[in-house]
Formats: sequence, structure tokens, C-alpha cells
Amino acid sequence: MSDPRQRLDTPLTSRRPSLHFDPEAVGQFSESIARFLGTGRYLLWQTVLVVVWITLNLFAVSLRWDPYPFILLNLAFSTQAAYAAPLILLAQNRQENRDKVALEEDRRRAQQTKADTEFLARELAALRLAVGEVATRDYLRRELEEVRDLLQALQPADPQPHHTDGSGRKTKKTSG
Repeated sequence: MSDPRQRLDTPLTSRRPSLHFDPEAVGQFSESIARFLGTGRYLLWQTVLVVVWITLNLFAVSLRWDPYPFILLNLAFSTQAAYAAPLILLAQNRQENRDKVALEEDRRRAQQTKADTEFLARELAALRLAVGEVATRDYLRRELEEVRDLLQALQPADPQPHHTDGSGRKTKKTSG
């Protein structure tokens, strides 16, 4: 007894049966019709129909169902226009909504790209600063040469001459 339609103390919202339809399906159907109405194929078929209609009603005496001034043909065109205009407007509104969604997505993506670019620029600047503080090979070589020169200047002069062995090491000359 939880269904409100079966409870006597709860009024029904509507006593008439209502039609339930999917707005998206209706929109897609109307867009397909609007797209067809804008094609050359439709114009060709409409032209052929009008030519056949007028030809039969002018020259086929036994088949004249719409004599000149072709009031039934005009009524058919009026009905077609009465339905085509709202269908085309509906299709345009749906396209406009899709364009708005796409524009918002493009804006969001552009903002994200801008933020990513700014972040990468800051990271690159930080790396440049860090690389500027890193010792280079030339800097280390120059510093080592200065240390070597200082060590040589601090060593006392050795009275005995040095000889080098085959490996390039200095050895003291021994008498003997």
C-alpha cells in the first residue's frame, strides 16, 4: 500500500493518462528530419513530386484530384512549412547547446593548458637556477689546480733529487 495511486488519502497529480517520451530521442529524430530537409536529395524529390502533381492535374483528365490553382498542393506545402520551421529551430537550439558545451570544454582545457605551461615554466626556471649553482668540469679543474699549487707552495724543498720509475712515480735516488 505504499503506492500513492492506491492510497485514498493522497490526491492524484493528474487524472488523465500522460504520454511519456524521451526528449533526447525526439530531439534526435527532429534533427534527422531537419538535416534531410536541407539536402539536395530532398529538393530533388520535392521538385519531382511537384512536377508530377501539376502534370497529372493539368493533363490527366481522369486523375484530376487537385485542379488549377492546386489548392491541395498549397495546403501540403503550408503543412510542411508549419512542421519544418519548428523542427529546424529545434535542431538549431540543440546544436547551439552542443556548441556551448564544447566551448566550455575548450575553455576548461585552455585554462588547464595555461596552468600546466605556467607550472612547467616555473620548473624550468628552477632547474636553470639549480644548474647555475652546479659545479662544472672547468670550475673543478681550476679549483684542483689551485689546491695543487697551494700544496706545492707549502711543501719544503727536498734536497735529494727525485727519479721516476717506469710508472711515472717519483722515487728517491739511493746511492749504492
